[in-house]
Amino acid sequence: MLGNPMAERPPLLQQQLLLLLLLLSRVAALHPGELFPYGESWRDQLLPEGDDESSAAVKLAIPLRFYEAQFSDLYVGTNGIISTQDFPRETQYVDDDFPTDFPAIAPFLADIDTSGGRGRILYREDTSPTVLGLAARYVRAGFPRSAERFAPTHAFLATWEQVGAYEEVRRGAPPSGELNTFQAVLASDESDSYALFLYPVNGLQFFGTRPKESYNVQLELPARVGFCRGEAGELKREGPYFSLTSTEQSIKNLYQLSNVGIPGVWAFHIGSTSLLDNVRPAIVEGDLSKSRSLASLEHSFSHDAALESDYTDDNLDYYDENEEEIEYPPSEPEEAGNGHGSIDVSFHSKVDSRTLGESTTRDPQTKEGTPVGKTDILDINGQVQHSEQTETRSPASSPEIDTGSLNPSQEASLLYPENEHTQPYPGGGAVPSAVDVPPAHPGGKVVLQHYPIPDFTAPRSGGRSVVAVEDNISSNTKVFTYNGANKETCERSHRQCSQHAFCTDYTTGFCCHCQFRFYGNGKHCLPEGAPLRVNGKVTGHLHVGHMPIHFTNVDLHAYIVGNDGRAYTAISHIPQPAAQALLPLTPIGGLFGWLFALEKPGSENGFSITGATFTQDMDVTFYPGEEKVHITQIAEGLDSENYLSIKTNIQGQVPSIPVNSTAHIAPYKELYHYSDSAVTSTSSREYSLTFGDISQTWSYRIHQNITYQTCKHASRHQAVPTTQQLTVDRVFAMYSDEERVLRFAVANQVGPVEEDSGPAPVNPCHDGSHMCDTTAQCHPGTNAAYTCECAPGYQGDGRSCVDVDECTTGSHHCGPNSVCINMKGSYKCECPNGYEFAEDRHTCILIAPPPNPCEDGSHTCAPAGQAQCIHHGGRMFTCACLPGYAGSGQQCTDVDECLENRCHPAATCYNTPGSFSCRCQPGYHGDGFQCTPDSTSELKPCEQQQRYAQAQPAYPGSPLHIPQCDENGNFLPLQCHRNTGFCWCVDHNGHEVPGTRTPPGSTPPHCRTPESIQRPRTVCERWRESLMEHYGGIARDDQYVPQCDDLGQFIALQCHGKSDFCWCVDKDGREVEGTRSQPGTTPACIPTVAPPTVRPTPRPDVTPPSVGTFLLYAQGQQIGHLPLNGTKLQKDAAKTLLSLHGSIVVGIDYDCREKMVYWTDVAGRTISRTSLEPGAEPETIINTGLISPEGLAIDHVRRTMYWTDSGLDKIESAKLDGSERRVLFHTDLVNPRAIAVDPIRGNLYWTDWNREAPKIEISSLSGENRRILVNKDIGLPNGLTFDSFSKLLCWADAGTKKLECTLPDGTGRRVIQNNLNYPFSIVSYTDHFYHTDWRRDGVISINKHSGQFTDEYLPEQRSHLYGITAVYPYCPTGNEYSQSTLRV
Repeated sequence: MLGNPMAERPPLLQQQLLLLLLLLSRVAALHPGELFPYGESWRDQLLPEGDDESSAAVKLAIPLRFYEAQFSDLYVGTNGIISTQDFPRETQYVDDDFPTDFPAIAPFLADIDTSGGRGRILYREDTSPTVLGLAARYVRAGFPRSAERFAPTHAFLATWEQVGAYEEVRRGAPPSGELNTFQAVLASDESDSYALFLYPVNGLQFFGTRPKESYNVQLELPARVGFCRGEAGELKREGPYFSLTSTEQSIKNLYQLSNVGIPGVWAFHIGSTSLLDNVRPAIVEGDLSKSRSLASLEHSFSHDAALESDYTDDNLDYYDENEEEIEYPPSEPEEAGNGHGSIDVSFHSKVDSRTLGESTTRDPQTKEGTPVGKTDILDINGQVQHSEQTETRSPASSPEIDTGSLNPSQEASLLYPENEHTQPYPGGGAVPSAVDVPPAHPGGKVVLQHYPIPDFTAPRSGGRSVVAVEDNISSNTKVFTYNGANKETCERSHRQCSQHAFCTDYTTGFCCHCQFRFYGNGKHCLPEGAPLRVNGKVTGHLHVGHMPIHFTNVDLHAYIVGNDGRAYTAISHIPQPAAQALLPLTPIGGLFGWLFALEKPGSENGFSITGATFTQDMDVTFYPGEEKVHITQIAEGLDSENYLSIKTNIQGQVPSIPVNSTAHIAPYKELYHYSDSAVTSTSSREYSLTFGDISQTWSYRIHQNITYQTCKHASRHQAVPTTQQLTVDRVFAMYSDEERVLRFAVANQVGPVEEDSGPAPVNPCHDGSHMCDTTAQCHPGTNAAYTCECAPGYQGDGRSCVDVDECTTGSHHCGPNSVCINMKGSYKCECPNGYEFAEDRHTCILIAPPPNPCEDGSHTCAPAGQAQCIHHGGRMFTCACLPGYAGSGQQCTDVDECLENRCHPAATCYNTPGSFSCRCQPGYHGDGFQCTPDSTSELKPCEQQQRYAQAQPAYPGSPLHIPQCDENGNFLPLQCHRNTGFCWCVDHNGHEVPGTRTPPGSTPPHCRTPESIQRPRTVCERWRESLMEHYGGIARDDQYVPQCDDLGQFIALQCHGKSDFCWCVDKDGREVEGTRSQPGTTPACIPTVAPPTVRPTPRPDVTPPSVGTFLLYAQGQQIGHLPLNGTKLQKDAAKTLLSLHGSIVVGIDYDCREKMVYWTDVAGRTISRTSLEPGAEPETIINTGLISPEGLAIDHVRRTMYWTDSGLDKIESAKLDGSERRVLFHTDLVNPRAIAVDPIRGNLYWTDWNREAPKIEISSLSGENRRILVNKDIGLPNGLTFDSFSKLLCWADAGTKKLECTLPDGTGRRVIQNNLNYPFSIVSYTDHFYHTDWRRDGVISINKHSGQFTDEYLPEQRSHLYGITAVYPYCPTGNEYSQSTLRV
């Protein structure tokens, strides 16, 4: 065609697209008969008809490798999905975006319904050579290098044939004729698994489905195609996922594009024995077909752009003869990104300008393309050239067929003719197996025979090539310039939408739309029917009459009953004259009435249009005085709890109103006019003022202008008129001088403009007379009929609705590392300490730690072999010399351990840098620390040491001591150093008696004979040894160590470490009241002082508890104290009882007789105790034979303690002082944790959270009659308590999320609460349970009778809480505790 090049031709954009398609997609697509064989003759199983059906578990002969795991079972679902586990209800996943919270292989995830014979779903496992061979060829074609030797041994096939979308049943309306056919094949060998998705031509006739019960909204959710690992691990963290499509257009293009070289066929590597971070798509590197002329996509345009391009059957055969030169961005694919997150496109791409002709039919000699008929092509000047070519016949039309040269899809159609019986597609037909392509033009640069792509650099966005044919293209008569970087798409910007909205791409950009049962503008969405709160500030600069009045940032709060349009507004602390004068200005609160007005059919309230960000300007003129006031209200969005935030500013003059006057505003109607980004309304209102018996009527005129941002990419819903009428049925305004609160209340409806006519019957939904719950939406029916439906986030019959705990039901979207917190009608996600929100506001990522001087080498400590750098956060650090060195840490010198007499007296000490060694002298043998005489020596130890010391070279000041022996060769009880003058007492082994050393010049100690020294350890000595063990053998300068005399009794003068704080004690170690001194003063202590009534004051890290009942909880390195007022938590009085640095306290219990707290420490591997009386110090009572002591229970009657050790898998008991220790059980235990005792019945209970077989067991307190009490329907029984009030055994389960109780014999089991978060330990007191929770990191209280959560306490320092116990001010008394009634 010659003449005007712009005449009678499609738009340039369309021509550009069509030429692209001619180059890349005009090939013989996959025919339905070319699917893998299926049907009854192939022994397929048939899925039952229905809307939400799933198959029984298909037991695989070899496991399927999916991501990092192996699975032996597969399930096929109606909704275009395969999983490794049974499916939840479709409402939990079918309308949600990726990822799902369960493993998913989704060739077409949508709301599919096969009821009434609308299609069928078939599946099987197959090992036939034909199927395995075809699968192998597809996989090798897509992965020519990595899968070159892939030979599958098993395949699993699932076929969805002619299935339809779920549709709402309409009387007289036939079902839609749009039906889909697609197939998924999973092929595996011993090390790898691959997935193939196949979409035949015309096989996808619908591309998405509407959410159920949303047919008044003309929106569809595109189908999802991809893979999800699902939630994994104990904490249910979101696993990796891969998404192939994101929009309807990308679904449409599935059968026209490919990543293996045949349109409609897609291959993915989904599992391997080697590391596979995420699903990897094929990248089309091989020469799959010698007969099809689809250009190899290795050198193709961007695949994500291709999937988004608008391809139709109608435009595949047409392009304009007169077209300027068009440039396309070539690209080359990359493998999908590793790790976590949605890929959301077929693959990524890079720029490449190589040709696209790898799969073009060529002459084997010349390597040039074979002529294929007559075709018009473009030369470099844009003119049309005509070329005569001869036709190349496809193998399908050849008399002799060489199956070795066929591609897999042709092979399938020849091998499996039964697939040809598939129901034909509308508009279907024969598809040519070869494509007409033009030859090389001798004078031009475009040679379509070889598919060259001219050089072009695509615009970059986020590090990816982006090609979208709908993007903006500026044009002139000569040049086309690609300009796609300016367009915002859902892929890049969908996070701007509300979490309750979905994103839709349009030609010029994207828009957000609220999901079903939510309303708003898409960027802000609220649940229909749910109550709403508004928080804000009001500032005013007014003249009331002629009196200036100013107020700044006073509080505004509003509450809206969403299901009947009532709005209540309260403004506090406005000065009285101004508040009185503002009574008639109901539009201040009327804004919320318009925003959340009850919608009549076909109408929308303000929030549905503006969302939560807008500005309202009101100009009000009062008559007759013509005072004028301007009001600006700015909405600033929704906070984390969906509260609307708003700022109000009032400026101008208002008429003065006398004090104690009341204002009356009659119901009114006003019209609102809607245009792009603005709403206007002008009206006049009358109001009457009543003061005593006087009543006057006044008026004002109001002009309102509301501006907001709208999404211009989508046309406004045509059903909403440009003018709507707001009907305000009830108006109320009052000011309380006593409360200083100005209140407004309005009841609003928005609907079409009404004609003046007689009264018409009003539906209860419209006048607020319905009986729906305040958290439910009222749906009007005919006449006065209506139905109630609970708002999203609530459940019930509509007349009574209760909150849904999304955190417990799993319907939340909080991502990895985040914590879900339930709220009324909703939930929120929070990040724990050390984490922050990622861009999606759901996933928590680790906050990058600040530089660590200890790691980056910027510290100033001594060399690594001498000192240790200890990091304290940020740039803070300290230096500590290593053992064997002494100094500041920045300077460390070697310690000569030989000066400390570390070796045996009969050994020689050799000092080395940082260490030393000992070697026994001749005549002795041993390791140097212990040396014993050789058998030939008859000397006693004292004589041996004496002889050795005498043999050493002597020098003045030598530290070597020469022992003094008696005539029998034994150590004298009194030993004195001849050089230093120190004296001390020794036992019969020559070991110094602690506390007996005296300084030079003082009276030597009185030493008893060795026989008298062999006595039991005293309280002072045992306390001293216990504390020294607790301190690790060396006490710090600030740690208290009891001072004992040579007889083991308390020395009258006691001091705290090396400080100058000293006090006097009596013979029992109790502090003498009034003797504690200040630094610089030493009290005069007399050993004979009568015993006082108080003990030493507490350590710096101990806080004495208050009197009364309280809870003690373990929190890592401290024990917390939480008082109770009755059963209510006194959170403001909570404090730390005891700090235990370096410990991890887990189990905790209380002995009410001696007022002692006992605890287990898994870091120190000890069991310790301390008194609750002031001045008490911790005492370690068990410090050997423990690995991971967890649960602890005290029997205060028998004076016995019981504990579990999950490291040794044991349950043990001992007396409260650590004596009489014995193992009760050491078999059939996997993870014993909680333990409880019933001293009255003599029963011991414990839990074992063995994941394979969790259980609760019982035995007598002596370990007899062991038996399982509960082992059904439990998961992780972390907490256990015996309720002495109700005589019930109760447990908190972190697996089932339940709190349950049973009688001691296992009968009468009942659930108290079934929505726990992650309980760890539990205790009962009167009518409440108190448990520690790892999700909340706090203490939660639950009423025993109602099961309701009543309170919670969250410590300021957030970390996991472990054990919890209740401390009573008394022990239970009565006959029930007499020894005669106790059974062991």
